[in-house]
Amino acid sequence: MAELFDLIQNRRSVRKYENKQIPENLLNQVLEAGRWAPSWHNFQCWEVVVVKDQTIKKKLQDAMPPKGNPSSKAIIQAPVVLGVCAKMESSGYFKGASTTKFGDWMMFDLGLFTQNICLTAHDLGLGTVIVGLYNHDQAKTAIDVPAGYELVVLIPLGYPAKQSTAPPRKQIKEFVHENTF
Repeated sequence: MAELFDLIQNRRSVRKYENKQIPENLLNQVLEAGRWAPSWHNFQCWEVVVVKDQTIKKKLQDAMPPKGNPSSKAIIQAPVVLGVCAKMESSGYFKGASTTKFGDWMMFDLGLFTQNICLTAHDLGLGTVIVGLYNHDQAKTAIDVPAGYELVVLIPLGYPAKQSTAPPRKQIKEFVHENTF
C-alpha cells in the first residue's frame, strides 16, 4: 500500500471515467474501508446503496441542477455510484435526545466514512468524486431510501480517464492559530 500521506496528497476528484467495470473484490475493499471509519459512540449510522443500473443512475443525474455541477456526467459515466445515506437521530444522540450543540452528528461520521472510501479507492487505482449538489429528495426517491434515513452524498466510482493536478492549498500558517484564535 502506498504511504498514507502520499495517498492524501495525491487523491483527486475524478469526473471522467474509463468504460471499465470494477471487479467485485475491489468494490468490497472500498466498502470494507468505509466500514472501519470511526463514528459517534460506534453507532455506524451509514448505509450505502451501490448503484450500477444505468436507469437508476440516469434518475440520479436528473436530480442534479441543469447547470453548475461538473460531476453530472460522472454519475452516468462511472460504472458504480455509491449513495451514502445516514440513519437520522442516532449519531450524536443519547436516549433519543441530541447531546451536542450541533444536533445530529451524522455529517461528521459520514465525512469520515467517505474519506476512508475515497482514499482506499485511490490506493486501488480507482477514482471518486464527492457529489453533494443535487435535489436530495428526488435522488432519495430514485434509490428508495426509507423514512428515517437521508441520502447525503453520491460518490461516482471507477477507473480515472485522466489524471489532474492538485489545486492550490492554503499554507499551514493561514489556518493554524496557537492558544487562541
